[in-house]
Amino acid sequence: MSVQTDPYTLLRASLTLFKKKPDELQEEELRKAEVQAINEFKIENRVLSSPEAGAVIISDEEIAAAYQEIRDRYEDDASFFNDLKKNHLDNDSLRAALYRQCRVNVAMELIASRAPDVSDVEIGIYYHLHPDQFNRPELREACHIYISINSDYPENTRENAFSRMQEIQVKLQKKPYKFADLALKHSECPTSLQGGVLGLVPRGKLYPELDAALFSIKAGEVSEIVESEIGFHLVMCKQIQKAETLSLQKASPKIRQVMKERSRLTCQRAWLASLGMGMK
Repeated sequence: MSVQTDPYTLLRASLTLFKKKPDELQEEELRKAEVQAINEFKIENRVLSSPEAGAVIISDEEIAAAYQEIRDRYEDDASFFNDLKKNHLDNDSLRAALYRQCRVNVAMELIASRAPDVSDVEIGIYYHLHPDQFNRPELREACHIYISINSDYPENTRENAFSRMQEIQVKLQKKPYKFADLALKHSECPTSLQGGVLGLVPRGKLYPELDAALFSIKAGEVSEIVESEIGFHLVMCKQIQKAETLSLQKASPKIRQVMKERSRLTCQRAWLASLGMGMK
C-alpha cells in the first residue's frame, strides 16, 4: 500500500468504490482503490492545513459517537477487533482516523455554509426551464395472473393454457375480490406470492399487450384475457393516479433543496481550488 495514504482512507475508498474491503479486492480493483485513497488523502491534507480547519474543535464525545457507530455494526468485540486487524487498524489508529475525518467534515461544512441563499426568482427560472421534471405521468396500480405457453408441457400448450385462463376468468367474474387468492394459486409469475401485484406503473413499462389492457380499464376492473409473447394474462387495475403537473408552489421546496446543494458544492469546489486542489 502506498505511503501517501493510510489504512482507514483505503478502507473507505474500497467500500465506496466496490462495497468490499481491501483484502476482498481483485488486483485491479485494489489499484483503483489505492489511487482513490491517495487522491482523497491529499485533498484532506490540504483541508486540514487551512486556517478554517485550524479553528475546528472536535470533542471527545463526537469521536466516541463516531467510534460507537462503527462498533455497533459488529455482533461482538472479537469480530470488531479482528476486522480492524485485517484492515491494518487498531483501536487507537481508528480513533485517530475518525478525529481526522471529523475535522475534515466540519471544515467542509463550514465552507458550504458560506453558499448564498437560493432566491425565489432563481427557483422560478429553474421551474420554467425544466418543465419535464415536474410532469408526473398517469400511474396505475396493476396486478396480473399469468399462464405460460410451452408446448413441451401438455398443460401449457397454447390451447390448454388458454382453457386454464378461461376457467380463472369465470371464477373472477363471480368473485373479483378473489384475484389475489387466484394469483397465488394459479399464476406462474413470481409476483403470485404477492397476489400478482406489479405495483404502480406508467404507460410503456409492461409488455405492449398488457399495457394496452391496463390503460383501457377502470379502477377495480379486470381485463379480458390478454396474450403476450410469453403467454396469457389477466390484468387488474387496482387504482389510478392521474397525470399531474406540480405547481411552482409544490415544486419549490425540492427545487430549493437541489439548488442549495449545488451551491454548497460549488462553494466547496471553489475553496478547494483556491488551496490548489480539485474536487470530483
